[in-house]
Amino acid sequence: MTTLYQVPGACSLAPLIALHAAGLDHDLQNVDLRAHKLTDGSDYYAVNAKGGVPALKLDSGEVLTENAVLLQYIADEKPDSCLIPASGTARYRQLELLNYIATEIHKGFGPLFNPATPAETRTMALDNLGKKFTYLSGKLDGHDFLAGDKMTAADAYFFTVLRWTDLFKIDLLPWPMIKSYRQRVAAEPAVKAALTEEGLGA
Repeated sequence: MTTLYQVPGACSLAPLIALHAAGLDHDLQNVDLRAHKLTDGSDYYAVNAKGGVPALKLDSGEVLTENAVLLQYIADEKPDSCLIPASGTARYRQLELLNYIATEIHKGFGPLFNPATPAETRTMALDNLGKKFTYLSGKLDGHDFLAGDKMTAADAYFFTVLRWTDLFKIDLLPWPMIKSYRQRVAAEPAVKAALTEEGLGA
């Protein structure tokens, strides 16, 4: 069975949402990232030499890492889930969104997670995130989700990192479309199931 290595509330929530949306059976393994240990005390580096989450162990024993890759893999395992289009320009537009979320938004939160980050740098990080939110607000103009009227892999990823705005007390009031979008995604059955499995609220 496919095994997802994760930390509740971390970016690994995105592939967990995708697994539920695709209806794929999976096992969930929590990781202590400070000690780099699994719950049985074994060394997580033996699973993922990078040391981070998420990691997805396939039935073959191979391990995949990086959110954008895991989301593509899960989508391709269940094409009828429509998490990512199978081919054509629409597929590349979806991959474009995934990579933008990974490099511009997910990575953009990085300085905020480091308590040693100077106040000026934190302010710059918040300003930059605001610009990215404004861009993605434009993608939501006239749509319920980033790529149209159905939740896709990009929404699983963006919703996951959007939850971190609570952690850093970032008010989404300047981006009303994103605020209502987050509520719509939270209401999706796959999202509810993933949050329940992690023991989290929406």
